Amino acid sequence: MKLIDMQVKEYLDVLKSDAPAPGGGSVSALAGAQGVALFMMVADLTLGKEKYVDYQEVCREAKEKGAALYEELVASVDKDTEAFNLIAAAFKMPKETDEEKAARKKAIADGTLVATEVPFRTMQLGYEGLMLAKTMIGKSNLSAASDLGVAVLNLTGCIKGAWLNVKINLPGVKDEAKAAYYAEEGQKMFDAADQIASSLYNEVASAL
Repeated sequence: MKLIDMQVKEYLDVLKSDAPAPGGGSVSALAGAQGVALFMMVADLTLGKEKYVDYQEVCREAKEKGAALYEELVASVDKDTEAFNLIAAAFKMPKETDEEKAARKKAIADGTLVATEVPFRTMQLGYEGLMLAKTMIGKSNLSAASDLGVAVLNLTGCIKGAWLNVKINLPGVKDEAKAAYYAEEGQKMFDAADQIASSLYNEVASAL
């Protein structure tokens, strides 16, 4: 069964067990999906309200763009665990002969690349979500301002958590150009999100 199809308690029970996956990568993707879902909720609570007539276009755009992010982040919850399983399976491959050693080495490298690409994409999705949440700060239903703040926190956790999963796998990425790209672009996203999220949180908190 896919993680995303489990009941919440069932998922949490698997998460707290000694099973190595799901882990931080799947949790980061789920945090991102929750963040997007929250600002979509806030958008829905704003749309059609005469009191917030000036905010309709901002919220409509956030909701529409958020829908695609939400679906991809939901899928990433399982993709991250599947990527980990690729590496785990590769390490269990036989290594008696030179051919087996070569095949095992390649499988580990291929799995590690996937396990880096997946959280990197999660970072990108979380960052896009954070930028959409930003457009809604002060331009959405004031009664749901705290929900928007929690959306920011979840999206920040998504980005920072996924970055840790990128970083831990980077040393195993054999393609130097790809490794350099993920390291440089990931750090840029992390730094930008860190600054933006802190500012947005303070803006929300001060308005309550």
